[in-house]
Amino acid sequence: MKGKSTDSALARDILEWNVPEEVLAVLLKDRSTGRNLIWATDDYAARGKGFGANDEMQVAQIVDKDHPVIRPRVDKNAEEQRQRSVKRAEVFTPSWICNKQNNLVDAAWFGWKKPDSSPFNAEIAKFDPETEFGWKSTCGKGNIKFPKGKTWQEYVKAPRLEVSCGEAPYLASRYDTVSGRIIPLCERIGLLDRKLRVITENIGTGDIQDWLYYAKRAVQSIYGFDWQGDNVLLARENVLFTVVESFNADFFGDESSCLNWTAKSLLEFAEIISWNIWQMDGIKYVVPMSCKPKVTKIPQLDGTFETHVEECPGCRMKGKRQHFGTYCKVMDWNAGEPVEFRTIAENGGTK
Repeated sequence: MKGKSTDSALARDILEWNVPEEVLAVLLKDRSTGRNLIWATDDYAARGKGFGANDEMQVAQIVDKDHPVIRPRVDKNAEEQRQRSVKRAEVFTPSWICNKQNNLVDAAWFGWKKPDSSPFNAEIAKFDPETEFGWKSTCGKGNIKFPKGKTWQEYVKAPRLEVSCGEAPYLASRYDTVSGRIIPLCERIGLLDRKLRVITENIGTGDIQDWLYYAKRAVQSIYGFDWQGDNVLLARENVLFTVVESFNADFFGDESSCLNWTAKSLLEFAEIISWNIWQMDGIKYVVPMSCKPKVTKIPQLDGTFETHVEECPGCRMKGKRQHFGTYCKVMDWNAGEPVEFRTIAENGGTK
């Protein structure tokens, strides 16, 4: 990758008011309900009407630069972080651990005998987390070599899922979610970052449309879900801007978050991301807080009504089936149609 990153060029926090509103509108979509993501937390309730846990997130709420709303966890105050850890067990993983685990995934795919080895970087056994990231990229030391019988296109399309993804540090490592340090493009370790590196190494910068074609395939292959609406939006933004920053570096030698794309291209990627990064209760496979008792009013002979309340059988049995809530859908990009995530999970990753 070309260019040299600086903290001024690569910003940790995506400023929503700099993103085209039509793109933000897509990034806020909940494809399972046909509406928008919900906040799914009371953290924002003090801001007033429309910020309750069950309220849908709106573009107008998050584009006010005088009162910023959506911020990465590291930029929230200590008490906010503590409360989210207590209420939702929200604890983010430092990038050096994400890298180790992503290297394990790649070692299995590449068939490397040493599980801690990687064609993408060399892990540093003893490092100072204040000055080092914990690995050294192999970027610039030759293209990634693929094992016999496997191709770079297969690697780009291989599906990957980050459960309870938060801001998606395993998929898109724009910054360390714990320290907040910006990670230069050449040192990034996310699963999407690796796929984009492979695309650039094999296509080069001679054909923008070819690069974009495979970048879309790469984004279609990565998935993630989280409970809280702000995390889902942050994860979606991080995936989108990972592609933008890689594109800018490869084709313009400018490692920045500048959206010098056509609206059509941005919307195409946003559409994919809005399906692949979704809001879900990971225990029930439904939209958070969508499971409610069914209330039926039965008319009586005397003109009154008897209220009958039926508890959600899925919640009662503490299982994943028979919930009254809205089961979450993801897109099967090969078939070109949505499918309930539970059918994938229950069949070991296949429909």
